[in-house]
Amino acid sequence: MAAWSDLTFDVLELITGFLPFLDHYRFGAVCKNWRSVSKRSPPPPQLPWLLLEEDKETGKRKFYSLSEAKNYSIEIPELRGRYICGSSHGWLLAIDIKIAGILINPFTQECYELPRFPAYGEDTDVTTLIEKKPSDCVKGYTFEEMQTLLVFKAILSHDPKERSDFTVMILFGEFHTLAFWRPGDSSWTVVDGPKRRMEDVLYFKGNFYVISSMNGLYVVDFEPEPKLRKVGPEIRIEGCVLQSYLTDFDGNMLLIERYGRSSKNNRIDTARFTVIEIDLEEHCLYECYDIDDYALFLGRNSSIAVDSSHFPECKKNGIYFTHLTESHSGDEFGFHDLGVFDMADKTISTFYAVEVFPRRVDSPVWFIPKRFW
Repeated sequence: MAAWSDLTFDVLELITGFLPFLDHYRFGAVCKNWRSVSKRSPPPPQLPWLLLEEDKETGKRKFYSLSEAKNYSIEIPELRGRYICGSSHGWLLAIDIKIAGILINPFTQECYELPRFPAYGEDTDVTTLIEKKPSDCVKGYTFEEMQTLLVFKAILSHDPKERSDFTVMILFGEFHTLAFWRPGDSSWTVVDGPKRRMEDVLYFKGNFYVISSMNGLYVVDFEPEPKLRKVGPEIRIEGCVLQSYLTDFDGNMLLIERYGRSSKNNRIDTARFTVIEIDLEEHCLYECYDIDDYALFLGRNSSIAVDSSHFPECKKNGIYFTHLTESHSGDEFGFHDLGVFDMADKTISTFYAVEVFPRRVDSPVWFIPKRFW
């Protein structure tokens, strides 16, 4: 019988096509031949992981694998003490206690240092933090509060591993204003737009689109000067929308609206979702009452649509969501609003045991691991 190390490349590549992400990594750690195969053959499509808080004793970052229903603690020194405010194409945007940001692939350690972020508001210049101590307050905000408040969300146009001409787009500051950075830029470029809170941003068919708190849909025009231009049909608001999301759903643009209700302890919890397809060409809207075998993953990540027929452990026709709490006070603050919404029977169930923290450390963020090498 031949030794495992003598198996041919085509057989080894066939094996890697069935391995979950961490097993793919373990496969590549066996020997040089197997590692070369794992580099050439990336792991098969995975369900998103939930990136959790940092372990205060070990400094390791916690992850939850939805497909395995299992927690992992992984040593990633570059993420220690950093707040994760975005996940896109397997990369994270992380901010440290001195309000410096990096774009990082946490498993390959490839990293881009980002310029100093724009001001949080008209009277809060982030650059004034540089000369102060983390215990100081600036315009009523501590360093830790500014760390978590400054950037609401960050997405990428492309995977930096696959294209060097990618763009990072962020929603920052009190109005979630848009700004972007490209490799080689010395600073962020702010996108001119209406003075209203922006809810989500999506890279879709070669353009960045953003939805406002008033459900206005805009596209980013980069030339001659970056600005927002209103597009699409008029979108009416009904009820109390906690958050709006934009998703690329198999080449169609979806608007997902998240509604809330008051709970017994005066918190606002998620009650339901509505899903609307936006047809930019026909200039019309279609309400979607189900998403068939698909599942959506919403939060501070680039919104993700997954064909659940490939993953029996994933709830089909479901919307997985992470919490929205932004308050920095209150004894009951924590990650209480996690769940999955069933589009068929309109119920919400849990997929992860709720953990409540005494203060904000990190928002749980959906993250798709892509490769270790």
